[in-house]
Amino acid sequence: MWKWEATKPKGVFVIVHGAGEYHVRYKWVIKKLNQLNYHVIMGDLPGQGTTEGPRGHITSFQDYITVVNTWLKEARKYDLPIILLGHSMGGLISINTLLTMDEEELPNVVVLSSPCLGLVNDPGFSKKALTKTLNVVSPSLRFPSGLAPGSGTRDEVMRKRDLGDNRLIKHVSVRWYRELVKAMKNAHNRVGDFPDIPLLVTQGGNDLIVNKENVTPWFNQLPIHDKYYKEWDGLYHEVLNEPEKNKVLAHLLAFVTIQLT
Repeated sequence: MWKWEATKPKGVFVIVHGAGEYHVRYKWVIKKLNQLNYHVIMGDLPGQGTTEGPRGHITSFQDYITVVNTWLKEARKYDLPIILLGHSMGGLISINTLLTMDEEELPNVVVLSSPCLGLVNDPGFSKKALTKTLNVVSPSLRFPSGLAPGSGTRDEVMRKRDLGDNRLIKHVSVRWYRELVKAMKNAHNRVGDFPDIPLLVTQGGNDLIVNKENVTPWFNQLPIHDKYYKEWDGLYHEVLNEPEKNKVLAHLLAFVTIQLT
């Protein structure tokens, strides 16, 4: 876990990254948030980035939730409004974390960036059945993630950066996949239990990774008063790493500012 502190803070962002990536891909976001007087807390999720242990593998989705709770606990020490920002799998982790929290622990605002509530390249029935068997006999067996290079962002600078980064996870375990499926199912089944706090979902309109058709029904069923869905036409999965990223961040911060005013 790392902390980047602003000089005159008015809130704390807790950022939860997506699958396969880690904190360095958020440097520009962190810098902007600091300039705009927000502290930032972020870490690398288990099995990702700079963390120790098997790469692309978890024992349980609870491993993620436990870690994110430590980041939120650290954020509460500042006694400032807390904004939870989760991207892709980080969005799914954020959802499942919120479903386990007591009211007094909840953040003030939640932002989900292209949350992983369904996959574009979902394995077929036979492959899914095989993973159920392997999850019992060989849960740590890894296979390619199946994500084509450049499918997350159209930004050529970011694409070039990623090609030279060997910390990006390109293989995931059977257990990781089964736990992801379970977490997505839990998010949909318990949509009615989502806490009533301000929520922005900011979604890539041309998402090649997360199936946006699974995101909108979930969003529409949320029993909360202050929610907003913004789809960015033509943008890929990583809306905060797209060429239009400054516009996306400005829209996100406008929502946050309104909620905290």
